[in-house]
This record gives sequence, C-alpha cells and structure tokens, in this order.
Amino acid sequence: MSFFKKLKEKISTQTTEVTEKFKAGLEKTRDSFAGKMNDLVYKYRSVDEDFFEELEEILIGADVGVTTVMDLVEELKDEVRRQNIKDSKDIQPIISEKLAELLEKEGGETEVNLQPAGLSVILVVGVNGVGKTTSIGKLAHMYKQQGKKVILAAGDTFRAGAIEQLEVWGERAGVDVIKQSEGSDPAAVMFDAIQAAKSREADILICDTAGRLQNKVNLMKELEKVKRVISREIPGAPHEVLIALDATTGQNAMSQAKTFKETTDVTGIILTKLDGTAKGGIVLAIRHELDIPVKFVGLGEKIDDLQPFDSEQFVYGLFKDMVDEEEGRE
Repeated sequence: MSFFKKLKEKISTQTTEVTEKFKAGLEKTRDSFAGKMNDLVYKYRSVDEDFFEELEEILIGADVGVTTVMDLVEELKDEVRRQNIKDSKDIQPIISEKLAELLEKEGGETEVNLQPAGLSVILVVGVNGVGKTTSIGKLAHMYKQQGKKVILAAGDTFRAGAIEQLEVWGERAGVDVIKQSEGSDPAAVMFDAIQAAKSREADILICDTAGRLQNKVNLMKELEKVKRVISREIPGAPHEVLIALDATTGQNAMSQAKTFKETTDVTGIILTKLDGTAKGGIVLAIRHELDIPVKFVGLGEKIDDLQPFDSEQFVYGLFKDMVDEEEGRE
C-alpha cells in the first residue's frame, strides 16, 4: 500500500471537522509548495543532482530550515539509491513520507501535561504581537468545551490594553479572569490567581505573561519570578510552559524560541497564524532543530480555530492534492 493511501486511511478514521480545518489552514502553504513540487517533477524527468539542488531551494523557501533541509535531502538521496529510483514522479510520495517521519520522531510529546486530579497550571510566554493573548482565549474556550473549569491570570501587566484584551477573551470563552491594575507586579497576580483557582476548584489555570520589558534580561528575570511563585504555591507547577510563535515570521520565530528556551523551561509551542503564511514548513524546522514539540497550531481567526497539533493531519493538509491525484489514477 502506498504512503498516500495509508495516510488517507488514517485520516478517514479521524474527525472530518479537524481534517477540514487543517486542509483550509494549510491552503497557502499547500498551493505554493505543491505547485513548485509539481513543476520540479515535470522539469526533471530523472532524479539527479540538479533535481536535489532545486528541491533544497523549494524546501528552504517554505521555511523548512537549512539544517533540516540538508538532513532531509541526504535521507532522500539514500532512499533513491536504495530503491534505484530513476523517475522523478516516484520520489513525490517518498518526500511526503520522510516529512511525516520527521514530524513523528522529532520534538517529543505533543499531549498537554494536564493533571489527572487537582489544578493544572499552563504558563504562556512569547513576545508581543505573536497572538499570545488570543491563543490563551482560544485555549480557554477549548478546555471549557471539554467540560473543564478554567481561570485566566492577566499577568501581562506592562503592555497597555493587555488586561482588557484578556478580559474580552474571557467573556467570549465564558471563563473568569483574575487581574490587578496595569503596571502591578505580575507575580502578585499569579498568587491571587492561584488562590482563586483553588477556592473555586478550577481544573486549569492559564497564565498570560509580559512579552516585553526594558530588555531581555529584565523580561527573563520577571518570568523566573513568576515561575517561582507558581511552583511555591503548587509544587510541580507550572505543568506546561507554552511559547506562542507567529508562523508568518518564519526564522524570526525560531530565534525567539531559542531565546526563551535558553532561560525558560519551554515544554511546547503554540504556532499561531499558520493559515496566514505560505511557509508552513516552519513546523518542520521547529520540530527538527529546537527539539520542542508543537502542541497547538492556529488555523484561522475563529475561537475554535486553535487546534491540537496532529502530524498526520498536517502532512495530509500539505499534500492533499497529491493524495487526491493518486486516488484519481486508481
């Protein structure tokens, strides 16, 4: 059974709504990437060094990342030699399969570490403008729909309007927001939020944090202080530290993740605005080069468009046209 057929069978057992969201959210990347791949296959009838050089350019252009691309192309060359592939059309499903393997083996556990009993604390970090507060609101909605009692902590007390923005999302999601006045101590907000979450018997506390202070050192010190207060009040917390990254910024998102990873125990990534870029290959670069799992992806602007990351859905969304083309030939 071909890789595309196996992928289609796996996807068919999952929720149609989720499949549609991934297909729609990856449309720009798919149109760009698949179009260039088809052009490449028709340009080079045989698989030679020129073919691989152009393939590298296409993958790098999709923000897959230079290191990831070089590793991937070497694997493809080995596979071509092993299977004695001559026709460029025969390499398309192998490229898809290698990308799928890359997503499966890199980046660790994609499940969110929620506590089976008691309060789970999720700390969300990231620079201003990446969709951090919006993602928190969407997370709150998702967990509320699952029957969880959720509380939000307005810990970004330095950015003008951040508290009000979180309150708006709290209203949309139907969850409480614990806040203090603008400019107050974020750690004090976290303390209040934890006490409120305990007294109200909440299941999940999601904490917003500052995205920018006077400099990087100040920001990281503030985050450390916040984490200390959380872990003092709830041993073992925060149970997740998720960094929000904007997919449309490409390699800049990579550098942000590296900076936060150096000073904060980042456990997962929320990749926002994936639907707004033709360079969705950034998912592969993040997974391969940072060793941090992508746990959620933003696939639209609606409140339910933040989805748990699913590698099979991602690959299908990326290669849907090729899957359909193979199906049409049968």
